[in-house]
Amino acid sequence: MLNLAIARIVEFCTRHVWPIIVASLILAVAGGVYTARHFAINADVTRLISSELPWRQRELAYEAAFTHGTELIVAVVQAPTPELASGAARALVNRLTPDTALFRSVQSPTSSDFFVRNRFLFMPAEEVGGITARLSQAGPLLSQLTGDPSLRGLVQALSLTLTGVQGEQVTLDGLARALTMSADTIDKALAGEPAWFSWYVLMNGQPATVSELRRIVTIKPVLDYHALQPGERATAAIRKAVADLNLAGEFGANVRLTGPVPIADDEFGTLKEGAALNATITIAVVLFILWLALKSYRIIVAVFINLAVGLAITAALGLMMVGALNLISVAFAVLFVGLGVDFGLQFSVRYRSERYKHPDLGRALRSAGKRAGAPLTLAAAATAAGFLSFLPTDYRGVSELGLIAGVGMAIAFLTSITLLPALLKLFNPPRESEPLGYAALAPVDSFLEKHRVPVIALTLLVAIAGLPLLMYLRFDFNPINLRSPHVESVATYLDLRRDPTVSSHTAEVLVPSVAAAATVAKRLSALPDVGRTMTIDSLVPPDQEPKLARIRAAATALRRALNPPAVKPAPSDAEVVAALRNGAQGLLQTAGNATGAGADAAKRLAADLVRLADGSPAQRATVAKAMVAPMVSDLADLRTALQAGPVTRESIPPEIAREWVAPDGRARVEVALKGDPNDNEAIGAFARAVLATAPAATGEAIGIYESGKTIVRAFIEAGAWALLSISILLWIVLRRIGDVLLTLVPLLLAGVVTLEICVLIGFPLNFANIIALPLLLGVGVAFKIYYVMAWRSGQTRLLQSSLTRAVFFSATATATAFGSLWFSSHPGTSSMGKLLALSLACTLAAAVLFQPALMGKPREKDEAGATDATATGPRAKEPSVT
Repeated sequence: MLNLAIARIVEFCTRHVWPIIVASLILAVAGGVYTARHFAINADVTRLISSELPWRQRELAYEAAFTHGTELIVAVVQAPTPELASGAARALVNRLTPDTALFRSVQSPTSSDFFVRNRFLFMPAEEVGGITARLSQAGPLLSQLTGDPSLRGLVQALSLTLTGVQGEQVTLDGLARALTMSADTIDKALAGEPAWFSWYVLMNGQPATVSELRRIVTIKPVLDYHALQPGERATAAIRKAVADLNLAGEFGANVRLTGPVPIADDEFGTLKEGAALNATITIAVVLFILWLALKSYRIIVAVFINLAVGLAITAALGLMMVGALNLISVAFAVLFVGLGVDFGLQFSVRYRSERYKHPDLGRALRSAGKRAGAPLTLAAAATAAGFLSFLPTDYRGVSELGLIAGVGMAIAFLTSITLLPALLKLFNPPRESEPLGYAALAPVDSFLEKHRVPVIALTLLVAIAGLPLLMYLRFDFNPINLRSPHVESVATYLDLRRDPTVSSHTAEVLVPSVAAAATVAKRLSALPDVGRTMTIDSLVPPDQEPKLARIRAAATALRRALNPPAVKPAPSDAEVVAALRNGAQGLLQTAGNATGAGADAAKRLAADLVRLADGSPAQRATVAKAMVAPMVSDLADLRTALQAGPVTRESIPPEIAREWVAPDGRARVEVALKGDPNDNEAIGAFARAVLATAPAATGEAIGIYESGKTIVRAFIEAGAWALLSISILLWIVLRRIGDVLLTLVPLLLAGVVTLEICVLIGFPLNFANIIALPLLLGVGVAFKIYYVMAWRSGQTRLLQSSLTRAVFFSATATATAFGSLWFSSHPGTSSMGKLLALSLACTLAAAVLFQPALMGKPREKDEAGATDATATGPRAKEPSVT
């Protein structure tokens, strides 16, 4: 009945060609216009998973209390010296803060007045004592520098230091490092290279660490989720500010952007990269495959028009159903092309086979509809069931993709039995002059028939022998591994993750009060997987009294030195030259005939001072900028640090306290991972340990862990629903348990072999490519159905038939569409294309080589009577494409 119904539909459409074509084109144009007007992509990655899940509810509650989670841009300011990094960070903060239309807040925590003022209090007590003692002894030197903050003043301060050498208060070797650093700076300036000098590094006694050379600026932007890249306007404004401020020229600073917003934006940018080229190449390859399969440009044009109309209608219906596409559902177009072409190819190849038998075009089309009807319907229903199986899951991103693609399969099927026959009737391709089968595969048919049992046994034996490999199948649940490490945001994130002073993969616990935060933090800090915990109380330094006593003593001793009653006016260039020559002479006199590191450094610096005095004013200005500017900055910070007072929870600035305590009194506890942030096992162990102690925990590490569990569960559920629905569908149509198993066993075999190959080639499953497994059930069952239906009708010689031709080229075209994803610049999309192509290859092999052997000889004959399986020539039984 189904075959006859499809045949009548095809006959109706071929009798009313123009009404069918015009109606289809009107629907396609209307769909295109609707899509153009309503096309939208919601780039909010948090919407990809249902917000009804308990862990998502905790995440949303935390985000409502502390909004710095996912809507954050992190500007990493890196410069040659700590002073330059701080200066560049302050300049950027001051530039961005007034722009409230694009930025809700802009902060540089380590450069804020609170941390500058209290930096000594956050040091160990013994370190504070040593620093304040050295500062007190340096009073005369500091007085000289503050009274004359110029290159002249620096040289005169050097002369004062040399007096100390002569008075044996300090050794020349003790000054070797300072003299060498000064000489290095002058050498670079004279050579025309960028010259920098750090008083912080000089006082610290060792080179600056990577952490000390960078400053973090945290920016909460105003996002536009209707744009493909919601933070694009904000990031563009930040980059413009960096350029306008000339941070590279003024501070030698490099500013890189990372954080959730730039990473998400760059991910979409990576998806777009090369997309046009990939699409062009894919279309060209699919056209070539269609030519090999159909050998007629008229049929190819008909198939392509049919595909385009179906895609336009599907896109419009998809937007009507979901409102806006997401990161995953936007891939529906590739899936529609890859799978929709199958129906057009199957019908067209069947038509060519029938056209060889029937000269009349209308009769050939009706016969093609009659023979292809039931299998095409069943294949479309099974494929749609595979997609729709995602609907009940919590993985919203894929469930929306499943809804759109499932409806798309129904549309592709309907256009293939209505519009495509009408187009073929209009274009009237020439009659076929020869059969379409593969005569060269006759020996393979014979081999499978003669060695059926060994082929089945060997195939099952290989698959079963490989089952232990599945124990080593890896699932990579870290989403950062799905992103390109070559884009700035991800590369910067990975760089920060290697810094032990920067917390990555943290957990957050939202508690009712600050007191509760202290209790929870204490419990969590005892866990072996926890590196440290932080609360607002972590901003209250311990042992303040002894530290403050030393700071006050140093402030008293240096009050006049740091705040001179008068500051000398800026010197003329001639005065600077004279000071340089005097300084060189003093260095040579002090070094005399002495040897050693200090004497050598003094002689080198003396020579450099003479060269600088003989140089140009621009070179002297460069040295002054390199050495005087950071000195002025450090002296200003020192004045601030010596004004430190007791720090209490109440004295913490509101903008900093707000990061730890919500207006309603709830507080957060930050828990840092102790293990390797690149180790998924360490992240999982950390998340489980934290959740066992604090079940209300959320944060990045918890989100990674819980989303991994959610997505794996979603795909298991989708696979179960797909298998159940397809089995029921097959039973309704086939009415035999044995025939249902003949369809499903090769499909399951293909799935197992696909996973075994993944283990052998070291290819892990992840959030993106795991979509291939449930789709394998829906897509792969179509090929099996074609063979089972042909076998049930009593047809033989399946491999040398037009059926295999249709299946082979259909699978090749689908693999090309899926494989185009393989060449994407986006690692997640690329892995999806790779696994889809691999699973499709295994499915095709199972359908073409294993299934005929599994089925054996047909149990039924067609309505025309028995067919000689060994017949040859035009009168031999030609298996239906169905």
